[in-house]
Amino acid sequence: MNRLLMKVLPVLLLIGFVAQNASAQDDKYFELLRSDIRADRVAIVTEAMDLSEADAKIFWPIYREYEYEQSKLGDEKIAMIKDYAEGYMEMTDKLAKDLMGRVFDLDKDILDLQKKYFKKMDKELPSTVAVKFFQIDRQILMLMNLQIASELPLISTGS
Repeated sequence: MNRLLMKVLPVLLLIGFVAQNASAQDDKYFELLRSDIRADRVAIVTEAMDLSEADAKIFWPIYREYEYEQSKLGDEKIAMIKDYAEGYMEMTDKLAKDLMGRVFDLDKDILDLQKKYFKKMDKELPSTVAVKFFQIDRQILMLMNLQIASELPLISTGS
């Protein structure tokens, strides 16, 4: 899986660059980037899961539903990154507090989505398969979040 995760790193670097240089033109770029990330995630999951044919028939439709719902949350994250990139140098207390509230809400929504789909997978597949998928998924999300965080500048406090 490490080999496949290394494929994702260049894409994640681009997320940070685009986040720092957000503009209207970047909307198309974000869509292309999302498509690349989606393809890389499928490749990582396919190789790491190593599913039997029977499990794969059950797993992939559930995964596609999960990915669709997760993409909506990804849209929210992109919107937050853009808002942050536009205002981090002249951040007001009100905007900072609002953005942090949105981050907490998004984190909760992501966890709720993971719980929902873990239950769904656990009902249809062996628990070990469901757990393995969410181990992989969480590792990918952590890697992406770490890369984004490392590329975003810290908020300016006026000091």
